[in-house]
Amino acid sequence: MAEIKIPAETRTEFGKGAARRIRRDDKVPAVLYGHGTDPVHVTLPGHQLMLALKNSNALLTIDLGSEKHLAIPKQVQRDPLKGFIEHADLLIVRKGEKVVVDVRINLVGEAISGNLVMLENATISVEAEATHIPESFEVSVEGLDGGAQIHASDIELPSGSSLAVDAELLIVNIVAAPSEAQVEAELLLAETEAGIEHEATDAEEAAAPADDAESDSAE
Repeated sequence: MAEIKIPAETRTEFGKGAARRIRRDDKVPAVLYGHGTDPVHVTLPGHQLMLALKNSNALLTIDLGSEKHLAIPKQVQRDPLKGFIEHADLLIVRKGEKVVVDVRINLVGEAISGNLVMLENATISVEAEATHIPESFEVSVEGLDGGAQIHASDIELPSGSSLAVDAELLIVNIVAAPSEAQVEAELLLAETEAGIEHEATDAEEAAAPADDAESDSAE
């Protein structure tokens, strides 16, 4: 993974008001920490950071002029509506050092017709060298039939990387698609449990007067 250089400024103002002023200037407040050093509070250019973090495990070179820090994103806070970055926690790393990161799963191929592909875990934790973090793992479901499963141990890892989760963690589950009758039955059951009542069908309405007449004659 290539290093992405981002210019930074030392941040001396703190609090919500200061953070709002920083964001109005299209910048992002951030913190660098790790290796037993005191946290370094910085301000980063918002647009450059957003582009860099399109990959959640981007390797960043934070340029403070006299100091440069190699870092990876550890926690990124985004606006829930607009999606812009509000704050970033960056972990300082060193070349050759290994870190545990979550790497996304990309499914490729198609299972046999009539089956559903269930992605049970969209990411998988691995331990990898900080300068060689995989961007993603491709997992093929081509030709798989109902009942097939793919576990963490089935994913091919690059050299220098290892699983940081249980090898039996279920990643993909192939299940037979339900029939139309099964879908309707499950929907009806769910609606019944929720207390949803349906209007009587034409057949039920036609039968109702006859039932009432029989009841009257019985009296």
